[in-house]
Amino acid sequence: MSAEAAREPEQAAELIARLAKLHPKKIDLSLARIERLLARLGNPERRLPPAIHVAGTNGKGSTVAFLRAMLEAAGLGVHVYTSPNLVRFNERIRVARKDGGVHVGDEELAAALAECERANAGEPITFFEITTAAAFLIFEQNPADVVLLEVGLGGRLDATNVVDRVDVSVVTPVSIDHTEFLGPTIKEIAFEKAGILRRGVPAVIAHQDTQALTVLERGAQKAGAPLAIFGEQWSAHEEGGRLVYADDDGLLDLPRPRLIGRHQIGNAGTAIAALRFSRSFNVPQAAIEAGMTQVDWPARMQPLTAGRLHPRLPEGSELWLDGGHNVACGVAIAAALAELEERAPRPLVLVVGMLGTKDTDGFLACFTDIARHVLAVPVPAEVGRAPQEVAAAAKEAGLAAEPAGSIEEALDRVAALDLETPPRVLITGSLYLAGAALAANGTPPR
Repeated sequence: MSAEAAREPEQAAELIARLAKLHPKKIDLSLARIERLLARLGNPERRLPPAIHVAGTNGKGSTVAFLRAMLEAAGLGVHVYTSPNLVRFNERIRVARKDGGVHVGDEELAAALAECERANAGEPITFFEITTAAAFLIFEQNPADVVLLEVGLGGRLDATNVVDRVDVSVVTPVSIDHTEFLGPTIKEIAFEKAGILRRGVPAVIAHQDTQALTVLERGAQKAGAPLAIFGEQWSAHEEGGRLVYADDDGLLDLPRPRLIGRHQIGNAGTAIAALRFSRSFNVPQAAIEAGMTQVDWPARMQPLTAGRLHPRLPEGSELWLDGGHNVACGVAIAAALAELEERAPRPLVLVVGMLGTKDTDGFLACFTDIARHVLAVPVPAEVGRAPQEVAAAAKEAGLAAEPAGSIEEALDRVAALDLETPPRVLITGSLYLAGAALAANGTPPR
C-alpha cells in the first residue's frame, strides 16, 4: 500500500463516508461484486490463516469473543472481523499482535480502504463488501495463526463467505430477524445460515429451534460437512456456579463465564466445541479456563460503573448496557435480569431505543413482568423508531412509559420516578443505541 493513501488519520473517516455511497442499497446480498474486487486485489483472502467462520442470529459476537479469549490465552495470534461497530469503524478489524490483538490503526485502515477504492474503480459495491475486502488486505499483511470471521448478514451470500480455508464452521442460535433480506420464516433464515457449511469442514451447531436444526442438518448433509450438534455430539450447562462442557473426548469443569447471563453458557460452550472439533488448533484446558474469565465483549449485559453516565442516576443505582434488539435477545436479556434480581432485588428501569425494522412489540413484551418503567429514546440511525412510538408500544405491553429526548435526559428523569430504592437501569434495544451510550459515557471499546 502506498504512503499517499494514508496521509492523515482523518482520511480513514473520509474514505468510509465516501465508500458508503458506492451502492444505492446498504444491503444487497451477492458474492459477485466482492469476488470481482478481490480478484483485482490479487485474492488476499486465499493467503489468510485458517478461519473459524461464525453465522447465526444471536450470540455470534459473544461466541467470537470467547474464541478470541481462549485462542489468545493459548498464545496464538488472532485476527478478528466482526460487525457492526459500536463507536468507531476500527472496532470491526482486530489485528493480531504478540501480546494480543488491537483494533486496526487509522493509517493502516486508510491505506487498505484507498487500495480497495482504486481497485474497485467506482463500480457498484456495498459498503460491507468493500470494507470486508479491506479487512482481508490488512489480515494478509499481518502474521497470525487464525482468523475469526463473523458473518455480517445471513451466510450463503455474505461477503465473508468467499474465504476458502475454513477450519470450523459455526452456527449460533437461529431466530427471526432481518426478515426483509433473509425471509419471513425460521426455515428460510436457517437455509441462509447453512450456506457457510463446507465439504469436510466440521460444522458446530449451537442449540436450535427444531425447524432450524432440521434445515441445518439437511444443509450439512448436502454440503458434506461433518456435524457436531449441541445435545448430541457435545453439551454445555451450568452446575454449581461452574460451566460443565462434555463431548466424546471428555468433560471440562470450567469457571462460569465472565459475561453475564445464562445464554452466555451456551455461547461459551459453542466456542469450546469449535476448538475441540477443530482440525488445526489444539487449545489446552488451561487456555479454555483463562478464556472464560478474560473474555470481553462490550454492550452485552455490560455494567457501566465508570464514565459520564452513571453519575446522572440517583446514588446507589446500577447502570447496565445491552445492544439486544430482537425477540430472542429480549428473552435472554430478561432472563439475565431475573438472575440479577434473584441475587440483589432492585426496581428495573429500561431506557429503550429501537430501529423501525425491528419487532418492538415482541421485544418489549419480554419485560412486562419485570420492568417498572420505560424511558424511550431516539436511536442515531436513519431508520430509528420515534421515542413516542416506542413509549406507546411499551404502554400496550402493560408498562409505564414516556419518551425522552436523549439517553442523558432519560437518565436524569430516573430520579423523579416513584421508586422505593435506587434502581437497576438498563439501556437496550439497539446496537446503534449501545454505541451512542458508550460514546456518551466516554468509554469506547478497546
